[in-house]
Amino acid sequence: MKIGILQTGHAPDDLIGSTGDYDQMFRTLLGGHGFTFETYPVLEGVLPDSPEAADGWLITGSRHGAYEAHPWIPPLEQFIRDIRDSGRPLIGVCFGHQIIAQALGGKVEKYDGGWSVGRTEYDLGGETVALNAWHQDQVTERPEGARVLASSPFCENAILAYGDSIWTVQPHPEFTPEFIEGLIRTRGKGVVPDALLSDAEKQLDAPLDVARIAGFMADFFKKERSK
Repeated sequence: MKIGILQTGHAPDDLIGSTGDYDQMFRTLLGGHGFTFETYPVLEGVLPDSPEAADGWLITGSRHGAYEAHPWIPPLEQFIRDIRDSGRPLIGVCFGHQIIAQALGGKVEKYDGGWSVGRTEYDLGGETVALNAWHQDQVTERPEGARVLASSPFCENAILAYGDSIWTVQPHPEFTPEFIEGLIRTRGKGVVPDALLSDAEKQLDAPLDVARIAGFMADFFKKERSK
């Protein structure tokens, strides 16, 4: 099964050598499930010809805001709608979560409650799951038909689903503790409040539910869907 990775951002230059870029993180996260991958650098204006170019699609995170006036955002939004209409599975993570909501009629804003950084717990159907987060923007208004699967007191729309073919998540299952530590050093200082960075550093060794969510993502791509 071929997964098309729509890359909308880059890891910090200082970290790419040790962690790989965002697309590589997802190749690692979803490794061992029989997938092949092709990356499309959307933020450089490169989009696939059609949703049929891959069996499933994944949109990465980005330091850009979904509401910003970048020339690649409107074409990406149209491609999201094309994927939806094709019925092929689509997963969005962080920026991907937000741009899918925006493309389908929701609203994304810089959240006035501030940042979520590092290990964060979410209520997923009555169970607690922990993933690394790194965001200030949030989906503040859901598109029609979007279902909330997970939330937290800070982030109401943490995981959303649309029908049985689109699943999106605000935190980052692909971000390792090592990468969070690197973000604290390279992008956090002077941007994220020091107290939040300190709390995130203290939790770098705390357990995460990455394997569980990665398994769900792989199963989501593979599951049979009605034509």
